[in-house]
Amino acid sequence: MAARSAPNCHLRLEWVYGYRGHQCRNNLYYTAAKEIVYFVAGVGVVYSPREHRQKFYRGHSDDIISLALHPERVLVATGQVGKEPYICVWDSYTVQTVSVLKDVHTHGIACLAFDVDGQRLVSVGLDSKNVVCVWDWKRGKMLSMAPGHTDRIFDISWDLYQPNKLVSCGVKHIKFWSLCGNALTPKRGVFGKTGDLQTILCLACARDELTYSGALNGDIYVWKGINLTRTIQGAHTAGIFSMNACEEGFATGGRDGCIRLWDLTFKPITVIDLRETDQGYKGLSVRSVCWRGDHILVGTQDSEIFEIVVHERNKPFLIMQGHCEGELWALAIHPTKPLAVTGSDDRSVRMWSLVDHALIARCNMGEPIRCAAVNVDGTHLALGMKDGSFTVLRVRDMTEVVRIKDKKEAVHELKYSPDGTYLAVGCNDSSVDIYGVAQRYKKFGECVGSLSFITHLDWSSDSRYLQTNDGNGKRHFYRMPGGKEVTNKEEIKGVHWASWTCVSGIEVNGIWPKYSDINDINSVDGNYIAQVLVTADDYGIVKLFRYPCLRKGAKFKKYIGHSAHVTNVRWSHDYQWVISIGGADHSVFQWKFIPERKLKDALHIAPQESLADSNSDESDSDLSDVPELDSEIEQETQLTYRRQVYKEDLPQLKEQYKEKQKSGTSKRRERAPGNSIRLHFVHGYRGYDCRSNLFYTQIGEIVYHVAAVGVIYNRQQNTQRFYMGHDDDILCLAIHPVRDYVATGQVGRDPSIHIWDTETIKPLSILKGYHQCGVCAVDFSADGKRLVSAGIDDSHSVVLWDWKKGEKLSIARGSKDKIFVVKMNPYVPDKLITAGIKHMKFWHRAGGGLIGRKGYIGALGKNDTMMCAVYGWTEEMAFSGTSAGDVCIWRDIFLVKTVKAHDGPVFSMHALEKGFITGGKDGVVALWDDSFERCLKTYAIKRAALAPGSKGLLLEDNPSIRAISLGHGHILVGTKNGEILEVDKSGPITLLVQGHMEGEVWGLAVHPYLPICATVSDDKTLRIWDLSPSHCMLAVRKLKKGGRCCCFSPDGKVLAVGLNDGSFLMANADTLEDLVSFHHRKDIISDIRFSPGSGKYLAVASHDSFIDIYNVMSSKRVGICKGATSYITHIDWDIRGKLLQVNTGAKEQLFFEAPRGKKQTIPSVEVEKIGWASWTSVLGLCCEGIWPVIGEVTDVTASCLTSDKMVLATGDDLGFVKLFRYPAKGKCGKFKRYVAHSTHVTNVRWTYDDSMLVTLGGADMSLMVWTNEMEGYREKRPCDSEESDIDSEEDGGYDSDVTRENEISYTIRALSTNIRPMFGIKPHLQQKEPSVDERPPVSRAPPQPEKLQTNNVGKKKRPIEDLVLELVFGYRGRDCRNNVHYLNDGDDIIYHTASIGILHNVATGTQSFYQEHNDDILCLTVNQHPKFINIVATGQVGDLADMSATAPSIHIWDAINKQTLSILRCYHSKGVCSVSFSATGKLLLSVGLDPEHTVTIWRWQEGAKIASRAGHNQRIFVAEFRPDSDSQFVSVGVKHVKFWTLAGRALLSKKGLLRPLEDARMQTMLAVAFGASNLTFTGTISGDVCVWKDHVLCRIVARAHNGPVFAMYTTLRDGLIVTGGKERPSKEGGAVKLWDQELRRCRAFRLETGQATDCVRSVCRGKGKILVGTRNAEIIEVGEKNAACNILVNGHVDGPIWGLVTHPSRDFFLSAAEDGTVRLWDIADKKMLNKVNLGHAAQTVCYSPEGDMVAIGMKNGEFIILLVSSLKIWGKKRDRRCTIHDIRISYCKDIPSFVIQMDFSADSRYLQVSTGCYKRHVYEVPSGKHLMDQAAIDRITWATWTSILGDEVMGIWSRHAERANVNCACVSHSGISLVTGDDFGMVKLFDFPCPEKFAKHKRFFGHSPHVTNIRFTSGDRHVISAGGDDCSLFVWKCVHMPH
Repeated sequence: MAARSAPNCHLRLEWVYGYRGHQCRNNLYYTAAKEIVYFVAGVGVVYSPREHRQKFYRGHSDDIISLALHPERVLVATGQVGKEPYICVWDSYTVQTVSVLKDVHTHGIACLAFDVDGQRLVSVGLDSKNVVCVWDWKRGKMLSMAPGHTDRIFDISWDLYQPNKLVSCGVKHIKFWSLCGNALTPKRGVFGKTGDLQTILCLACARDELTYSGALNGDIYVWKGINLTRTIQGAHTAGIFSMNACEEGFATGGRDGCIRLWDLTFKPITVIDLRETDQGYKGLSVRSVCWRGDHILVGTQDSEIFEIVVHERNKPFLIMQGHCEGELWALAIHPTKPLAVTGSDDRSVRMWSLVDHALIARCNMGEPIRCAAVNVDGTHLALGMKDGSFTVLRVRDMTEVVRIKDKKEAVHELKYSPDGTYLAVGCNDSSVDIYGVAQRYKKFGECVGSLSFITHLDWSSDSRYLQTNDGNGKRHFYRMPGGKEVTNKEEIKGVHWASWTCVSGIEVNGIWPKYSDINDINSVDGNYIAQVLVTADDYGIVKLFRYPCLRKGAKFKKYIGHSAHVTNVRWSHDYQWVISIGGADHSVFQWKFIPERKLKDALHIAPQESLADSNSDESDSDLSDVPELDSEIEQETQLTYRRQVYKEDLPQLKEQYKEKQKSGTSKRRERAPGNSIRLHFVHGYRGYDCRSNLFYTQIGEIVYHVAAVGVIYNRQQNTQRFYMGHDDDILCLAIHPVRDYVATGQVGRDPSIHIWDTETIKPLSILKGYHQCGVCAVDFSADGKRLVSAGIDDSHSVVLWDWKKGEKLSIARGSKDKIFVVKMNPYVPDKLITAGIKHMKFWHRAGGGLIGRKGYIGALGKNDTMMCAVYGWTEEMAFSGTSAGDVCIWRDIFLVKTVKAHDGPVFSMHALEKGFITGGKDGVVALWDDSFERCLKTYAIKRAALAPGSKGLLLEDNPSIRAISLGHGHILVGTKNGEILEVDKSGPITLLVQGHMEGEVWGLAVHPYLPICATVSDDKTLRIWDLSPSHCMLAVRKLKKGGRCCCFSPDGKVLAVGLNDGSFLMANADTLEDLVSFHHRKDIISDIRFSPGSGKYLAVASHDSFIDIYNVMSSKRVGICKGATSYITHIDWDIRGKLLQVNTGAKEQLFFEAPRGKKQTIPSVEVEKIGWASWTSVLGLCCEGIWPVIGEVTDVTASCLTSDKMVLATGDDLGFVKLFRYPAKGKCGKFKRYVAHSTHVTNVRWTYDDSMLVTLGGADMSLMVWTNEMEGYREKRPCDSEESDIDSEEDGGYDSDVTRENEISYTIRALSTNIRPMFGIKPHLQQKEPSVDERPPVSRAPPQPEKLQTNNVGKKKRPIEDLVLELVFGYRGRDCRNNVHYLNDGDDIIYHTASIGILHNVATGTQSFYQEHNDDILCLTVNQHPKFINIVATGQVGDLADMSATAPSIHIWDAINKQTLSILRCYHSKGVCSVSFSATGKLLLSVGLDPEHTVTIWRWQEGAKIASRAGHNQRIFVAEFRPDSDSQFVSVGVKHVKFWTLAGRALLSKKGLLRPLEDARMQTMLAVAFGASNLTFTGTISGDVCVWKDHVLCRIVARAHNGPVFAMYTTLRDGLIVTGGKERPSKEGGAVKLWDQELRRCRAFRLETGQATDCVRSVCRGKGKILVGTRNAEIIEVGEKNAACNILVNGHVDGPIWGLVTHPSRDFFLSAAEDGTVRLWDIADKKMLNKVNLGHAAQTVCYSPEGDMVAIGMKNGEFIILLVSSLKIWGKKRDRRCTIHDIRISYCKDIPSFVIQMDFSADSRYLQVSTGCYKRHVYEVPSGKHLMDQAAIDRITWATWTSILGDEVMGIWSRHAERANVNCACVSHSGISLVTGDDFGMVKLFDFPCPEKFAKHKRFFGHSPHVTNIRFTSGDRHVISAGGDDCSLFVWKCVHMPH
C-alpha cells in the first residue's frame, strides 16, 4: 500500500547555475530593487547580488525564450516555446503570476516589449507568419494582430515618443508599424542608397521619429521616419546583438565581444572590450546588455553574466556562469564534500560548491565530455569522452593523471568501485571495461554481455558484482574484476548494491508508466536512507518516488523547471540536495530535499504556484485506497454529450444538400399550415445528471430546466412559462444574486450560455466561443457582474466572463477529469473553486488566465471525488461534499477537517446566513450549524410525508437528492427521479412537478374522450397524466421491464402496453392492474394498436419484423403479418378495422389485411382515398414533404394527424416538432418548426379533440403539452416558430442593376490582371539586340538629337518632384448605395470613388480627399450623433480575412481634417459592403461580401469586435441600426429581410414573417428606413415598399416606384422618409419621393438629367434640400420647395475611359469612354463643360495642333472628326472593322498585333507604333514603309511620347508585372519627366529617359485597378489620369522643383 502513494517528502528549488545566452537576446535586466532578472530553461530567475540569493518564477511549461521588463521595472513578461505557447506577466518581487496571455501564438513567442506607460504589451510569434500581437495585458485581452513578416523577426519595440507606433526588425527587413483601431499597419523601411539591405538584429527608438538599429555587419543604421538617413559604420566588427536605451544614452553589444556606450545623439562615449579583460577569452560574444547608472550587465553566448562598473571597466565581475554549446550529460558528486562536478560537450569540466552556490574550478579538455565519476576518497576525477577515451584528473589541482583511449565510440558511463580499486567504463560499443586504479589504470577485464550501448552501471557494496543497463532496456550482471556474466539469478538475489542508478530492475518498476515500453527516463538515483528515488526524463520533469517501487505506474511528486531532456540526476553526498542537469538548456539545478518530518514547518511555503501541477496524476490500478465510485456518479461520468449532428451545423448541411438537389424541387410546395402550437406545460425536471439547478426567483416562482427549455413554474397558479432560446439540452443553471436573472448552459459544438430575465423571459446576453461539446457548470459572482463556466471538453476549460459585455476575461484548462461544480468566491471576485472527479482546485485570476492550485489534503483525508461545493462565512473558508458522504472543510487551500454527513454521495449543498443545508443520495435533507459541528434537523423524503396538495406521486421513498435551494420559508428539493418537491420547515412535503426517470421514453397514448394520456418508458414505469388544468401525474405503476408503446382501447377502459422483452400486457385503464399478458416474441414490441370501433382486434408490432393480430375478446392470436424486411416502426388501422398500414425501419410502407394478416399491394394513389382511423405513418406520398432536406442525417421518428385531417405534426431526431399542411406532397414541404426537446422526439399525439399536442422527448425524458391555436385564433404576439428550411423558389424579382450589383466580383488591386489582351514577352525580359554601330565612347559624330521636341526651349527646365491630387471627376454609383451625405449643414457633401473619400464644397466646387484606403471603397456612412460630428466610416475591398494589410478594412475618419480615428481590419473576406453607426454613435455595424455575408458589430473607438455572425446565404445589400437603438438593426438583401438584436456578444435574428398578408411573397429587398414604434420600411425590387411591425409584415405600399427602390433615408429631425428608385421620368412620377412618417402620402421630384431612365442609388436629406446620387455618376441637389435640380458632380457612367487628350494651350481636356460619350472638362472651373453622345463606345480622342478640331476613334472601327466649339460632327470615315486604339492628326501595314499607342516625329515624317505583343515599330509617313535601321531610329526627335515600349522607357516596367501591365505613359512637354499608369491602379512619376531596369520613381495611389490613359496638360501644370474600373478622371497638380 505504502509503495503506491506518492512519497511524503518534497523538493524545493534552491539554485540554478546557468543563463540562456544561446538563440536569445535582450533577456537580462536590472529590476527596481536592483536585482537581476533573466531566465534559464523554463524558469525565470531573480538574482540578488547583494544577498547572493535567487528567487524563481515557474509558471511556464516549456523553455522561456523571450523577456521584457515593464517600464516601472517590477513586472516582467516572459514568453515560451511550445505547441500552445503563452506569455506570463509576473512580479519580480513576489514571483507570482499577474497575468497570462494565451491562445493566439503557435510554436513560440520570439520577442516581447512593453509600451511607454506599461499598459500594453506586444509579442511576436515563431509561426510561419511571425504574427505580431498587441495585448492589453492586465485584462489578458488581445487588441490587435497582424502577420509580421515572411521571415524571422528578431526585435520589436514601441516608439517611446509617439503613441501607437512600433518598430520591428529581422531577417533582411525593418518595419514601422502604426496601431489604429484594431489594425496594425506596417510600412517597410526604405534602405535606399544609404545602406545595404541586410538583416537587422536589434533596435531602439529615440525622439523625433529617430530609430537606431544594429545590423548584421556591425553597422548602426539610423532611421528617420521610414527612411534610412545615415549609418554609423564599424560600430562593431560583427553583428550587433543587443541595444539598450537608458537615461544616459545607449549601450550596444556585439558578436565581437565589445560593449559600446553612446550618448543620446549616438556619439560614442566609450568601448569596453570584454575579450581583453581578465575574465575574457577568444570568441566571447555578447547577447544582451543592460546599462543602469554606473553599472552595466552583460550576458554572453556562453551563458555567463558579467557586471561591469563603468569607472573600473577593465575589471568585469562574473556573477553567473554555466555550460554553453552542445549537450550537458556528465554529472558526478564528491563523496565527502558538498561539491558537484559537471562536464559537457563544450569540452569544459566545472566544479560547483553546493554551499556557496558558486563555480570553484574549471578546466578545459580536448574533447566533449559525456560522463564523470569521483573515486571514494575524493582524489581522482575520471571523465569519459565522446571520442571513446577517458581521462583521470587530480581533484585538487585539475592536473592530468592518465589518458587512455581503447575505444572508438563514446564513453557514456563510468564508476569507481566502492573499495576504490577499480574503475568500470561503459562504452557505446556495448562493452564495459574494468581498470585497476592503483596500477595506473591498467585494464583488468571486459564485460561483453550486452547487445546495445551501455547506459547505466552500479557496483555492489562489496565490489564483487557489477550490474549494467543497456539501450535495449536489458539488465545484466557480471562478476568482478574478470567480467564474467552471471546467469544464475539466485547468486544475485542477496547482493546489496552500493548505489542505485539503473532504470530497469524490479526495485524501480514503478517509475515506468503502466502501459508503455518507451525508454524516456534518462537517469535515477536512489536514496536508501529516506527511501526515496529521484528520476529524470525527456520531458523536463524531475520526479520523486518511494524506494523501492515495485508496481508499474506508481504515484510520484513532480517538479518542472528544466526544458527538454533532463540528462542526469544525483543526490549529494549527505542527501541534503538533489542535483539535476539539463541536456539542451545547459543548466544545473540544485534542489533542497525536505524530508517528511520537516514538511510541517515547510508548509508556510505554500506549494509553488504553477500552471502545471506539482502533484502526480493518478494511475488506475492504485485506486484501492479510494472508495469505488458511487454507481450514480459512475453513470454520470460516462455520459457523453457528443452529437452526430449539432444544430449549429444544420445551415451548412442544408446548403450542401440543396446544391445536390437543385433539380428536384420543381413542384410548387404547399404553404405552411395556418395553425400554430404553443408550449403549455412540461412534465419533467433534469435531475439525473445535473445538480443544483433549481431555485426560487425573486417573486417566489421556481426556475429549473428540462430538455432545451428553461422553465419558470408558478406554484400558486400551477402554470409554467418558458425560455426557449436554447436549441439543445441545457446542462446547468445558476441564478443571479438578485434572483431575477438566470444563466443556463447547453450542449453544442460551440455551446452557448444564455443569461435571461425570469420576468420578461428575454435573453440579456449570450456567451459562446470558448467551450466545446457543452457547458456543465455556471455560477454568478456575488456582485452579479461576472459569470464563471466550466465545459465538458477534454481539458474541462474554465472561463470567467463579464457577461453583460459578453467578454471573456480569463480562461484556463480546468482538469483532466470531469468538473461537477464551479463556484465564485463571494468576497473576492477574482477567486473561484472548481470541484469534480478526484479534484478540488482553488483558482485566482491572472489577466487572461486563471491560476489553479490543488487542494492540499495532507494526512487528513483521501483524494475524493467532490460533488458540490460552497464558500463559507469568510473568503478563506470553503466546504465541499464528497462522493463518500463526507463534507470537507477547507481553509485557503488546506483541508482542515471532514464531517460525515450522508450515506452515499453528498450531491447538493447550499449556504444559509447561519448554517448550511445538504442533500444526498440517501434521500435526506440535513440542516447544519455554521461550522458543520452539529446537524440541527433532517427531513427524509418519504411518501408518508406527502401533503394532500401534491401534483403527483412519489415513485420511491428516499429518492436521491440532486438539488437543494431555500427561500420563502421552504426548502426546494430536486430528485434524480425527475421530481421537484417543496419541503415545509415543519415537515410536510408537496410534490410540484415530475417526469420520467432516467431511460428513454417512447410510449405515448391519448385517451379517446378524456384529456389524459399514458406514457411508458425504459425506466420501467407506466404513468397516466392529466393534461387538463391540474397538470399532474394521476397514477403510476412499476413494470417488470421497460416498455416502448401503449394504446387505449376505443372505449378508454383498457390500456395495452408493449414491453421490451417481447411481451405485452393489457391493464385496467383506471387502476392499472393486469388483465391479461402474452409473451410471443423475443424482441422489443414497438407499436401496439386496437382496431377502431369496438376494439375487437389488437395489432402488436415487434422489432423482429412481425405483426401479431389478437382477438381481444377471446384473447387468442388470430393472425401474423409477415413480409417486412426490417423492424416495424408504426402501424395504423383503417376506419373499418380491416386493413393495417405498416412502416418499417427499411423505409417500407406495407399493407396487411386483418385479421389473418395477408399482405396487400395498394397503389400509392389509392392510399389517401382509404379512410384511415389514425395516421402515424411517416412514409408514403401523402407525407413525402415531411422529410427534411438533410434526410440522410436525421430521421422523422413520429407523426400524427389531427382528426379533421388538416394538420400533420411530426417529431424528428434533431428534437424539432414541426407542423405540416396535410397531405404534404412534393419534397421538402413548408412547415412551422418548434424547438423545445433536445434530441430525439420519440412520439407525438393530438388529443381526442385536437386541442392539444402531446410530444415525448426520448433522451430528455420530458412530456410536453402544447396548445393548438387554430388558424383564425391569433393573439397579438410574435410567433415563436421558424419558417421552413428552403427559401421559396419564387425568384425575388429581376432587375439588371440589382443583378449586376449582386454578381459583381471585387478583386483587390494586388491581384488585378491585364486589361488589354497582351501577349509576348515583357520589355524588361526581352533580350536586347546589340545595335549596329556601337559608337566608341568619344566620337566625332554629330551629337545625338533630342529624344523629344520640347516647347519651352527658352525656360530653364524644372523637373517635377511631386503630384498632388486636386480634382476628381467621378462618383461610384453603379454598384454602391447610400454613399452621398451632407456635412456641415449642407455646405459640403461627402462621397467616394475608386479608393478616395471626397469632401466636395457645394458652393466653390473645391475638393479635399481622404486617401488612406489602399483599395476601392464600397460603402460610406456618416455618424449622426452630435458627439461625433463629421465622423465618417468607409469600408473597402480586400482579400482574405488574414488581418494583413490587404485584408478588408473599415476606416473611421474625421471628414474635415482627414485624420484617421480608427481602422478595423475585419473578417469579411472579399470586402465590406455596408456600414452603419448606432444611435449613440459608439457602435458600428458592418456587412461583408464573404460567402456567409457576415454581420459584425464593433466598438469602433477601441477597435474591438463585439459580435459577429453569418448573416444570410445570399447577398445582403444594406444593414442599418434603428435610429433610436444601440442593439436593434435590420438587414435586407436577396430574398431576405432580418431583424437583429445584439445581446451581450451574441446576435439574435428573426426572419421577417410574411404570413399575415395573404399572397405576400419574399422579394429581394434593397433598402430600409424606420418609423416610430418599431415600424420598419423596406424597399423591394418590384417598386413596392413593405411595412413591418416588429418582424411581421403589416402592409404593403404598392408601386411606391415603378422600378426597384434602391435607396431610402430616414430624416432624424422630423421622421420624413425619402425614397429613390429606378423609373422613366413622367408627369406625375419621379425617381425621388418625399413621404410622411408612415409612408402614406408623398411628393415626387423629377431629376432633369435628360436620361431615358433615372436610376437613383443614394438619397440624403438636409435643410430643405434632397441630395441624390445616380447610377449615371451624377450627384444632384434637389430643392424641396421649388423642385429645382442642380447637378453638382458629373462622371463617366461606364468604363474604361480609354480616350484622353489635353488641349494644346488651354486647361481643358477631353475624355472618351465605353459609355459612348465624349466629355469636355474645364480644370479651372472644376466642371464638365459639354458632352456629346455618340451612340457607340468611344476608344480614343485627339486634338488638332491648333485645338479647334477633335478626332474620335470608335470601338467599331469608325473615326469621327468634330469641331471643338460646337462639338458638331465634321466628318466620319470607316476603313477598319476593329477597334481604333489611338489617333494622331497629321497608312502603315505589317503590324503583327493590335496597335496601342502612336507618336509622330517632330517633322511629321515618322510614326512610332507600340503593339499588343510588346514590340515597337517605326514607319515612314505617309508611305507607310517599315523603318528597320536602329541607328536611324535613335536619331529621330519625337513630337510626343506616349509609348510604353522602347529602350528609353525600359525602367517603367516593375518587378511585379508578371500578371499586370503598364498601360499608358506620357512624357512631359519639358521632356524630362514621365508619368505612367498601370493595371494596379498606380500612377508613377519617373525621370525621362529611364533606360535602366526598375528605375526609381514615386507612386501615387487613388485609382481602382487599371489606369487606362494619362496625359500632361499644357505647360506641365497638371497630369490627368483616366481610370478603367472606376470611370473616374483624376487631376493631379504638378509640383515643380524650385530653381
